[in-house]
Amino acid sequence: MPPISEIWVYLSGSPLLALFLTLGAYFIGTTVYQKSNRSSLANPVLIAVILVAGVIQWIGMPYKTYFEGAQFVHFLLGTATVALAIPIYKAIDTLKARVWILLPGLVVGSATSVVSAVSLAYALKLDPALVGGLYAKSVTAPIAMGIAERLHTSPTLTAIYAVVTGILGAILGRFVLDALKIKAWWQRGFAMGLAAHGIGTSRAFSVSAEAGTYASLAMGLNGVMSAVLIPVLIQPF
Repeated sequence: MPPISEIWVYLSGSPLLALFLTLGAYFIGTTVYQKSNRSSLANPVLIAVILVAGVIQWIGMPYKTYFEGAQFVHFLLGTATVALAIPIYKAIDTLKARVWILLPGLVVGSATSVVSAVSLAYALKLDPALVGGLYAKSVTAPIAMGIAERLHTSPTLTAIYAVVTGILGAILGRFVLDALKIKAWWQRGFAMGLAAHGIGTSRAFSVSAEAGTYASLAMGLNGVMSAVLIPVLIQPF
């Protein structure tokens, strides 16, 4: 029987360990989230990210090896995004009645997201290579990475911005909406989906089916609109 050190060396280089680590970290995150009475501060994605990053740094696993195991979860990200069309379809009649209220909010909210982030980055004199990823930061990650490629900026950096935006939106969105005294679930959900895409939508579904439906709609429409308009309006870097 080989020494335990040799077994560990084998396991630490196995893609299956990365998959197990990803699923285990998210399970811990969701458990903490449920135990905290679904507090926005105990965001399961944030907890999972911290745990995964800490463990792979501790065991010295290269990111390439980690991604080989976690790419199945990465693949499911796209299918999960498409599946959000189901609650939208079920509530299509309600959505049609509010379309002329939602569309202006979509345009203004999406434009504000881009202009505020990019303007602040230029004001802080950040490197243009870092600024490029901010254009699609409020778009769900699979679409944001595609936009980044068309802008000739880093898809990886854009994905990081998108994930950080989603986590912060899911954590802080409740407090911002409460401060603005926005109480209607459809309004809260639409704002969360527009500002915090997939992670915000997941948070919306966890507290209200209506909020989740409108968050799905906002995320989907913002993704389509941004994918079409941002590469046209923004000169490639």
